[in-house]
Amino acid sequence: MKFWSALISAAPALLSIGTVLDLVAPVRADNPFVQVIYTADPAPMVYNNTVWVFADHDEDGSTTYNMKDWHLYSTTDMQNWRDYGVVMSLSTFSWANANAWAGQVIQRNNKFYYYAPMRSVPLWTALTIHGLTSIQGSMAVGVAVADSITGPYKDALGKPLVENNEIDPTVWIDDDGQAYMYWGNPDLYYVKLNQDMISYSGSPVKTTLTTQGFGTRTGNAQRPTTFEEGPWIYKRSGLYYLVYAADCCSEDIRYSTGPSITGPWTYRGVIMASAGRSFTNHPGVIDYQGHSYFFYHNGALPGGSGYTRSMCVEEFSYNSDGSIPTITMTTNGPSQVGTLNPYVRVEAETMAWSSGVETETCSEGGMSVSFIDNGDYIKVRGVAFGSAGAKSFSARVSSATSGGKINLRLGSATGTLVGTCTVPGTGAWTTWTTVSCSVSGATGTQDLYLVFTGGSGSLFNFNWWQFSTSGSVASSTTAPPASSSTTKTTTSPASTTTSSGSCAALYAQCGGQGWTGSTCCSSGTCKYSNDFYSQCL
Repeated sequence: MKFWSALISAAPALLSIGTVLDLVAPVRADNPFVQVIYTADPAPMVYNNTVWVFADHDEDGSTTYNMKDWHLYSTTDMQNWRDYGVVMSLSTFSWANANAWAGQVIQRNNKFYYYAPMRSVPLWTALTIHGLTSIQGSMAVGVAVADSITGPYKDALGKPLVENNEIDPTVWIDDDGQAYMYWGNPDLYYVKLNQDMISYSGSPVKTTLTTQGFGTRTGNAQRPTTFEEGPWIYKRSGLYYLVYAADCCSEDIRYSTGPSITGPWTYRGVIMASAGRSFTNHPGVIDYQGHSYFFYHNGALPGGSGYTRSMCVEEFSYNSDGSIPTITMTTNGPSQVGTLNPYVRVEAETMAWSSGVETETCSEGGMSVSFIDNGDYIKVRGVAFGSAGAKSFSARVSSATSGGKINLRLGSATGTLVGTCTVPGTGAWTTWTTVSCSVSGATGTQDLYLVFTGGSGSLFNFNWWQFSTSGSVASSTTAPPASSSTTKTTTSPASTTTSSGSCAALYAQCGGQGWTGSTCCSSGTCKYSNDFYSQCL
């Protein structure tokens, strides 16, 4: 979304009226934590010491919920988020044609299962006096499966798992190994999933919604309780929590607790009040690195609304009795957990904040930053340069125009300049080169701003970057075609065959799968740093 540059000049006027979250997130804030597209209905999970958040996607300028795909993001420090792009779409399911809405992923059997609602394709048409008229399908829950958390996800059944015109599945595996799926709007259902996670036993059970269990709604005799949609089920310290969007519209977030995964439920109150320019909300709750986090969405980005929403996250602490305190939407988000290592390859689409840029599928694999214009920037928080500091910087770039510059600044987009890399034209957006430049003054732990400058229009695409403690700057190298094969990946140092000038093979990188040129080691040992970089000992 190319709106951040325009927002900078407009921000003072926007922030002079009303509250921040009722208008727009200020520049350089860290909530919402994705700025390149609108993302809704966060579904967080912890896997491999990393927080992963799945989301559905509101199209720019949308005034409906005809959403088409699901995206994935990850972080290890709760500040810098990597973008994995689209991991599943309506085209994954031959039986669906609309409404890619709120889902959840859970791991079991060394696989990842993505449960999501969508509208099924009508199987028949009705004959009227005017001819054949299409009958709209109903909302159904499908399930896709993948061997990796990042996909590819494939339809597990070729048909809905369950279809009763209800939405928003959430899944929990209980202590005895029995998995349950809850879902619903306006009702609330659950089923017992079988061990294979793609079928269930018995029939769906409709939860009895009582005011004791889900609170009292006023002004709607047909909906006497506050439950609306978006359930999120989990267990913590022996207590089961059912968190949900409530009391439409505008929705707030409330919760109930129970002694078992099927209740009976006791209403516990409001967690998050309605705010943030969105009349919907959707909760997700996890624990990570000894902290508790509450995910939600609002309309705080420019152009935001109930149809163009953005994910946010807040840290919180449970009360001593296990109750959840009132949580307020903020633009700051949680504190950083740890720091970011700049001396390994960092994907350019890893950001704490961004202005102007977009992301897209990269011809070298994964994602890259694209549509970079003059004045755009990326912020990376808590970069640990160390006391000795960085001496050089390398970036993987491409440009079908005349390129531009990457200006490395500390503290802000106009902060101390510690290096500038010139990006040349490479002849095509899919022709990549590695550029390097000297760095001076990058020490300690700093917020890094990669500020892009150049002429008009799109300047270049940006795949990854990396700092080095070495003062030497490698010459630019152009990559081979993206279709070139790679070798087996390892995370262990690999010894060379002699002590008199042996090289790690091109592409091998001492077991890595990337390409930055061959690595030669006179000492006889080549140390693997990451999949795209090695160094001699």
